[in-house]
Amino acid sequence: MPRIRLARPRLWLVFAAVVLAIVGTIWWKQAHWTPDVADYPLQGAWLSDGDVKVVPALPELGARFVYVTASLGAKGQNADFSATVEAARQAGLQAGAVHIYDPCRRADEQSANFVTLVARDADLLPPAVYLDKSGEDCPRRVRPAEVESELVVFLNQIESHAGMRAILAPSERFEEEYHFGSRAERELWLTRNWIAPGYAGRPWALWTANTDLRTGVVGGSVAWVVARP
Repeated sequence: MPRIRLARPRLWLVFAAVVLAIVGTIWWKQAHWTPDVADYPLQGAWLSDGDVKVVPALPELGARFVYVTASLGAKGQNADFSATVEAARQAGLQAGAVHIYDPCRRADEQSANFVTLVARDADLLPPAVYLDKSGEDCPRRVRPAEVESELVVFLNQIESHAGMRAILAPSERFEEEYHFGSRAERELWLTRNWIAPGYAGRPWALWTANTDLRTGVVGGSVAWVVARP
């Protein structure tokens, strides 16, 4: 009787299957992973314009607070900011405002943009300032000393308006360039998917642990944030 030889799977098929499995695992983790609530009991989300629709789903995901992007640079504003804050409060969530800082624009222009949209409200969480853009990218190069000087002025102005200290949210590349977060006497909000960040050289107060968490709402994803216990 002739010996039956089983065909071996082609190597590229095995490789492709392994790659697909890895990609699928990464996708699932990106879409669904949040830190263990036993380690981080206080969790929430960072929302942008158009995200008001996802607010009702957030408490079921374990959120207890939200930060909402309010203003961008000197002119940009989130038209949904007030509605999103109100929806968050109706859902039992604390809310705070985020300003996206632009080193190419003057501090007083940006603070005016922020305070015209974000009312003085003692029930709001401390304002947060997201720092990512470099002065090297401006039409007229802004030197590091100028970036820091204007940023300090901006912080003082919005803190005077809010009646509380701001939280600094430098990206890893911003911190590598300016080292502002490591020296500033303000709480930090850092970002790194799945692994707690340490790039500012001192403890963070808030951590964006997943930048693209699916909410269950069609087309809805949010940045998932936890507070240090």
